[in-house]
Order: sequence, then C-alpha cells, then structure tokens
Amino acid sequence: MKKVSVQCRNIRLSYGSTEVLRDVNLDIAPGEFFALLGPSGSGKSSLLRLIAGFNRHTNGQLLVDGQDITDLETWRRPVGLVFQNYALWPHLSVWDNVAFGLVERRVDKAQMATRVGAALEMVGLSAYGQRRPSQLSGGQQQRVALARTLVVEPQVLLLDEPLSNLDKTLRVQMRQELLSLQRRLGLTTVFVTHDQEEAMTTADRMAVLDQGVVQQVGTPMQLYDEPVNAFVAHFVGTMNALPVVVKSAPGLEAGGDGAWVLEVGGAVSAIVQVPSAAAAHRLKPGEAAWLCSRPHHAVLREPGTSGGEQLLWLTATVQDREFLGEFVRYRLADASAQALGLHVDAPHRAAQVPRGVGQSVLVGLDLSQARLLPR
Repeated sequence: MKKVSVQCRNIRLSYGSTEVLRDVNLDIAPGEFFALLGPSGSGKSSLLRLIAGFNRHTNGQLLVDGQDITDLETWRRPVGLVFQNYALWPHLSVWDNVAFGLVERRVDKAQMATRVGAALEMVGLSAYGQRRPSQLSGGQQQRVALARTLVVEPQVLLLDEPLSNLDKTLRVQMRQELLSLQRRLGLTTVFVTHDQEEAMTTADRMAVLDQGVVQQVGTPMQLYDEPVNAFVAHFVGTMNALPVVVKSAPGLEAGGDGAWVLEVGGAVSAIVQVPSAAAAHRLKPGEAAWLCSRPHHAVLREPGTSGGEQLLWLTATVQDREFLGEFVRYRLADASAQALGLHVDAPHRAAQVPRGVGQSVLVGLDLSQARLLPR
C-alpha cells in the first residue's frame, strides 16, 4: 500500500457567520499516525470530515500525495473514515457490512470475496462473517467498522473518536491493536480524539486545536515538555500555573545567562532556569507570566523542614485529595483557604498515611523542570 502525505494549506471553514477553522496549516508525513486533539467545539472533527469530503473549506488547499483533492467528490477521495458510532447496518451480516463499499464500487464477486475475507482476517473476525452487529461486542463492532473501511484500500485512514464508546480496559486494548495494524500496513492515519492519553500513547505527532486554530504541532513528548502557551500546557496533561511577574531576563543586569528573576505572589523572588526553547524568550521585565510545572515535579514536606536549592518553596494547606492508585493528588490552598491552583502528585505506598484535609504543608516546585509562559 502506497504511503501518502496529507497537507492543509491555509484551510478556513465557516458555517454561515461562524468560523470553525482558521488558517489551518498541517503537514502529515507519509505513513504517519497523526492525532488531532482538542476540546469539544475546537474544530478537530470538522477538519477530519473536511478531509473526508463531508465539509467544503471556504479557503485554502487540501493535498493528498501532493494532489489537490478539494474538488473531488467524497466517494472519489482516496480516504476511508471510521465513524464514532461505527454506523453499521443492523440488518446486514458482518460480511455484508464489510462488502458494502465494494458493492457500491461494483467490484466483481470473486475479487470481493477475496478482499472481504482478507479484511476480516486482518481484524481477527474471520469466524464472525455471518453474525449481525447486535451479536457482537463493542470492540468487535469497532473491528467490523475498521475492516469495512480498509477493504476499499484507502490511502488515508480517518478515525473519528472510534474508541469513545468502549469501556476503559477495552479502549486500551483496542488502541494497541489499532496502532499495531497501522504500523503493519504503513497507512497514513489521522485520528481525532479529546482524550489526551489516547493521543499521547498512539500518535507519532499531534496537533492541539482550540476555537478552530492550531495551537501547537509536535510529538507528544514535545507538547508535554515544551508547551507554547497556557492552553496547550493545561490541555496536554495537568499543569500547575503560578502567576508571576518578570523582574529581569537573561542577558540583563540581574539575570545572567539563562536565569530569570521572578516575583511570585508579590513577595517571593526566585531565580528560574528556563530553557531557550520555552516561550519565555518573548517576555520582558515587568510582564506578567505563568510559572508552570507538572504535579509530579512537586514535593510535599512538613513545615519547618529544610528546603532545596532547585525548589521554590511555598506554604500551603491541603484543600482536598484524590486517591488515583499509583499516586495521591493533593489540591492546595493558602493560609486563608484560597485555592492556589496547585496540585501535587505524591507516589502512593502501601500502609502510607495520606495527608489530611486542612493539614499545613510546604510545597516545593522543581525549578529545573519549570516553564515560563505568557499570561
């Protein structure tokens, strides 16, 4: 199967006066597993359906393998779409559901039998051809929908939240199977999801959208470690964000090479080492910013204990806690019970007594892992 690229060039889409996609530019490499991630209403599904041909952009170009497919009708496009609800015909058998696209294309019966058989074998359902969709589990129905799409031999596979109807355990299993199949076929795949875990565990690269605008594109690790703005920081994982004011920046009198002097909460001054790749290089002294760090990059200690040079220490109280199995997530407040917006993920160990609500603590933020983002 030929590996092809997908490119969006200044794509804009509007429904009446409502702008859904705004100057979207993406380059999806041949054979890449690419995720579109964003909240409801961000435009990710609209972009996927636009690639499939169900929507028509008002501006820009849509290229597959270097060819503009803007004017191609949906059925002529070299793409296959797996819908969120699978859209299986309940009155047809599994075999007939998978064969449906080939019947529409008037493929001869001998070739049809070969291709349907191969597609069902590919998804592990060779023995289920005569069953109805109602006789299958959710995971099996998802495989049928995938086989129905693959049997027409698309160059690009489009997945519109195909795992959202499955329970958590099956969802993990199916995403692993889906990724394994995609790797085996080398099929360029665009996967829409609002689930950051699904995107980060499957995608080679991903784009985060918000209000029709691409906020950032990169590998899951790049977006997690080096978000370009506060929206990406909070959407890809959980992020602590302290409001700060830049007092001096690298290269200025008090800064030094790579060091930022920040005013935290109007009182505490801290020198924060910020990587050059972070958005901090656009900030100037006097500007408001967010000092961002992940919950697992923070530690809790008892009041009065000694701190550490690489940590910014703040006094807080435990506002509430959640037991999440491998760790306990604490939400912290200041002395007046005002929420600080800080979360700390403390590793859980058997027989360890968790900190109680209302307990005073010292929270230390690891400055070596912190990022400075515009506010």
